[in-house]
Amino acid sequence: MGGHKEQDVARQGFDVADAVPLLLDPHGMVSSWTGGAERLLGYHAAEAVGRKFAELLVPEDAERVPDLVERCRSDGDWAGLMTARHRDGRPVAVMVRITPTVGPRGRSSLLVLLSELAGAPGWDMSRAVLEQVVAGTSIGIAIVDTELRFVWSNAALQQYGGGPAGRRLGLRFADIQPGLDAEAVEERMRHVLDTGERVIDYELVGRARSAPLRETAHMLSFTRLDDDRGRPMGVYYTVVDVTERHRARQRLALLDRAGERIGRTLDILRTAQELADVAVPDLADFVIVDLLETVLRGAELPPGPLTDSDRVPLRRAGHRSLYEDLPRTAVETGTAVSYPAGSPPVRSLATGRSWRQEQLDPLAPEWAATPGGRESTFLELGLQSAMTVPVRARGVTLGVTTFFRRRRQNPFDEDDLSLAEDLVSRAAVCVDNARRYTRERDAALVLQRSLLPRRLPEQDAVEVSACYRPADELTGLGGDWYDLIPLSGARVALVVGEVPGHGIDAAAAMGRLRTAVRTLAAIDLPPEEVLAHLDDLASRLARDEGDGESGDFPGRSVGSGCLYVVYDPVTGQCTMAAAGHPAPAVVAPDGTVTFVDLPQGPALGVGGPPFEAVELALAEGSTLALHTDGLLAGGKPSSDGRPSPGGTDRERLRQALRGAATALEPSCRAVVDMLVPARPYDDVALLMARTKRLDPGRIAAWDLPADPAVVAEARRTSTRQLARWGLDELVFTTELVVSELVTNAIRHAGGPVRLRLIHERALVCEVFDGGATAPHLRHPRAMDEGGRGLLLVSQLAQRWGTRFVPDGKIIWAEQSLTAPPE
Repeated sequence: MGGHKEQDVARQGFDVADAVPLLLDPHGMVSSWTGGAERLLGYHAAEAVGRKFAELLVPEDAERVPDLVERCRSDGDWAGLMTARHRDGRPVAVMVRITPTVGPRGRSSLLVLLSELAGAPGWDMSRAVLEQVVAGTSIGIAIVDTELRFVWSNAALQQYGGGPAGRRLGLRFADIQPGLDAEAVEERMRHVLDTGERVIDYELVGRARSAPLRETAHMLSFTRLDDDRGRPMGVYYTVVDVTERHRARQRLALLDRAGERIGRTLDILRTAQELADVAVPDLADFVIVDLLETVLRGAELPPGPLTDSDRVPLRRAGHRSLYEDLPRTAVETGTAVSYPAGSPPVRSLATGRSWRQEQLDPLAPEWAATPGGRESTFLELGLQSAMTVPVRARGVTLGVTTFFRRRRQNPFDEDDLSLAEDLVSRAAVCVDNARRYTRERDAALVLQRSLLPRRLPEQDAVEVSACYRPADELTGLGGDWYDLIPLSGARVALVVGEVPGHGIDAAAAMGRLRTAVRTLAAIDLPPEEVLAHLDDLASRLARDEGDGESGDFPGRSVGSGCLYVVYDPVTGQCTMAAAGHPAPAVVAPDGTVTFVDLPQGPALGVGGPPFEAVELALAEGSTLALHTDGLLAGGKPSSDGRPSPGGTDRERLRQALRGAATALEPSCRAVVDMLVPARPYDDVALLMARTKRLDPGRIAAWDLPADPAVVAEARRTSTRQLARWGLDELVFTTELVVSELVTNAIRHAGGPVRLRLIHERALVCEVFDGGATAPHLRHPRAMDEGGRGLLLVSQLAQRWGTRFVPDGKIIWAEQSLTAPPE
């Protein structure tokens, strides 16, 4: 019995099994009446059947019945609360559910289920009870009418501003929350009133005038309230404080921006400025970044924080201000700054710990002092709150960052300090990376500049100009090089090369290859043989150092490119060969630009077919443009990481050469500026050489028979030629040189002999013979009858040597025109 009674109580008024059924015809007339209905409302069946269902309800609910009947016919079920009239006149609160159904004869009818609510707790609660429900919640709740004026609010809404509930009545949102975006809030209220659509989780961020020092964020939701006939009565809305969530989201967004913007380059000053730019205005109104002088130089620093006794020379590395009047306290980037002993920035440097002050002493002078600058107080600057955060990375103190906020702003709190430390720690790693890179790059740049020619040697074969542009910070210094090497017979060698990789390894490998090229050029080898020897050298070094087995030595010689060109101003002939390097461009005297059809040999050290040389005749005034591959690609890499010159790139170079100035040096720089950005991805070297031709009057040549008697005639002929050139002071030494060289050629080689004198910057004496063996300098004993010829030549000449030609060899000797030997 007890269990059955508890079950009845639990089901009371809410279970369908307890509902009283009755049927209505399509016109809303009662067509069936049950005993349960008689017990609920007191009407006998004879009194109820045939009456309108509306007559059994109170007047305000009776008016709703026709609309509800039509709605059920079209939309299906309807359920809601109504008040019926008992037979004795008293009201009866009921839950009504109306469902369309089909009668026994197929007639449509309406099934009505009535559940009495008199004993059901909660359904007939008074307003006082309902207000108790909303009064205890922390969520702000309010109701406004169709004019958007407050008609009711709970006590929790007071915490969001606007005063107590009684003071709000009749006012609008803008009246109680000046300073917030009331127009946007009321726009959403009107939208809800007009459409009936709910607005959920609208975020309102701002500063109310009642609390201007604190930015708040509230989440609002709006719902329209309708009367029993569905007509809008007003808007019901709730307010939740989401300020902490909003601030956390702002912090995460700021850290995301910091990750994107800080450290985009390996430039120390730019990285420091990026830190200041990111922090203003989202975290602070004024930010300054000061770094140690040694950091800017890329030097090593002692680990751990600095001590109080350390002398701390600082340089302004970056600053940003939200206000126009604050920059008067910010010195120029790179200017020396000093802080007094015991000031917060110095303490942060000495301890390695951050510092925060919610309220600065308004009469205290600002901390940073510059030579000749006027001290200003924090009151004059309007600075209210401050933080100092040391810039530390990998256990090393690099500098200090100071954050300020002005008046009428929130003072810095612990969350702000934590955020500032996160920002500075991220920037510190980037600054330290830039410092380390600066140190390595400066060392590599010094090394490379020491290996590149400081100035190209003077000669009469070509007019020459060179331009070199190192790679930017993101890729590091590369291994491009160029050179001009004077050769025998007034000829010159023009060289441009490139070593793969970047940094000190690449610069060292470049220096090694350049030295090898100069050594091979000194023995006058043809271009293809020079490259073959370089290829052997790169392969041997790869085997010795492990380049061919691993990628541990990215700056070594394997894969290097080189273009070697020899130009002869006597004949105008040019011979060249390439190893994995672009062919040069040729600008004719009339401005026409062509590219040499040069066989592309393999890069050095990678193996492949033998190198091939091409020979072409150049008109006087033609310009050779030798360049590394970065010029054609504009300093940008291809998909495989190396520039890949194509037709479009060559066309750009063609246009640049056509539009260049007539003078060679400005032309060279203009071409690089036109094709390459200021900070290219790859190193770029351009060597431009405008060909000259020696005056035929400065060249004298004679064919001599292989007869010892012709030696005396050769001496006399040379003497007469020197007299015509006005070189009488060289007659004696030249006779001895000619005599010894011609004698050796006749005695040891056989066949025809050719003597040639060239009057250039030096006097060149050349003797050709058909022999294939090179002469050797001997050191004869006192009693030997011969062997002193080349020894004598080596003493008389400034330099001498042998070069081989297809049909023999040439022994040559040069005498200086400015300082002839005694």
